[in-house]
Amino acid sequence: MLLVRPILPKIEGGRVQGLLQLIEDGIHLVVAAILVLLAGLLTVGLVHDVIRSIQGPYRAETIVLSALDNSLVLFIVAELLHTVRLTIRNQTLDAEPFLVVGLIAGIRKVLIATAEAEKSFQWNVQGIELLILAGLILVMATAVYVWRRSTRPGDYFPEARHSPPPSPTPVRGS
Repeated sequence: MLLVRPILPKIEGGRVQGLLQLIEDGIHLVVAAILVLLAGLLTVGLVHDVIRSIQGPYRAETIVLSALDNSLVLFIVAELLHTVRLTIRNQTLDAEPFLVVGLIAGIRKVLIATAEAEKSFQWNVQGIELLILAGLILVMATAVYVWRRSTRPGDYFPEARHSPPPSPTPVRGS
């Protein structure tokens, strides 16, 4: 029996793969540039809001909440920029930085929600939201721990670290 294979055009893998890698790196660089721009805008906005809050009617609660919220958003942007930098350097997408960004975002939401609910806390709405956020933070923290333990066993198991080879013992009688 005669088998007929479809004739597919032969593509030189090196050139196509190199071109795709160049495009991918370009996209990563554009995302990094946007994140840097966003971080700059957030920093300027944060400083402007704090200065305006101090000059205007002074409400410590508003200033602290605004500064905390904007600072944590800036921290999230910095972590995303770090993730893009690692992706460009290692040529792989790692899950751990995204879990860390998720942890920061969850903690940010808990801090803001508890600060806003300080005066009028209600279990029916805000309590359920805080419980869900706490569970989410616990799950992400566990995921980060498991991820680190599985990808870097030398940090958790001392015997897995590479020890230097034993020094050769001199042979007597030669």
